[in-house]
Amino acid sequence: MDKTGTQSIFLITSILVVLMAATVIVLFVVFQRRKVFFLQKEKENKKRFEREIAESQVEIREETLRNISWELHDNIGQLLTLAKIQLQSSEGTDDVRETIGKSLEELRALSKSINPEAIKNMNLAEAIQLEIDRFNRLNFIESTLKVKGNKVELDKNHNIIIFRMLQEFFSNTIKHSKASELCVALNFTESVLEIKTKDNGIGFVLDDVLGKGIGIGNIKNRAKLIGANAYFKSAPKKGTTLIINYPYKS
Repeated sequence: MDKTGTQSIFLITSILVVLMAATVIVLFVVFQRRKVFFLQKEKENKKRFEREIAESQVEIREETLRNISWELHDNIGQLLTLAKIQLQSSEGTDDVRETIGKSLEELRALSKSINPEAIKNMNLAEAIQLEIDRFNRLNFIESTLKVKGNKVELDKNHNIIIFRMLQEFFSNTIKHSKASELCVALNFTESVLEIKTKDNGIGFVLDDVLGKGIGIGNIKNRAKLIGANAYFKSAPKKGTTLIINYPYKS
């Protein structure tokens, strides 16, 4: 091979080496930037999740305190007033004892709600049952809970967010739906927890509310945060249904 050919090969080889080196450098820079981007994104998501947990806990406590104030006034207050009237009218002590005993039972049930650690230490079914029992005690709405399948222990933080999503639905049902019945169903399948909560209220046109209702937006956003899917079904005079599908490995 002559000298010119050797130089050409050396030149081409040098160019290829430089191009390969440049490509490696570019890929490394791109990789590092993407790595920094994803780490930043992960950090932001973690902060958002922690903020959402804190907000959910505050909202749960606020909702609980509202319920407690109603229960003290409408339920326990009335029972104690009745006991006082019974004492003043010199009725049998058995009636008075029964009324005071019932008041003490109500106070014990109420004390579970006052404890800020109560929801954390309960599983989802227990926390929902506590709400259902309160609604029935106060005659807010006739409520039921059905649980199907083998219960799966959920992540405690996810448990709080799911409970808050349901609590928001319950609150809207009681305040706005004019419903007389509220049904909640938990179905623990092998891979997904299926939650269905339904009222028989006035309902609404879904397209008119989507994008406008803050409550619906909150529920959907919180579902995404824990890898779940939440959607609504509703129509005028046909009630409203919230369905949440939560995969255990979200």
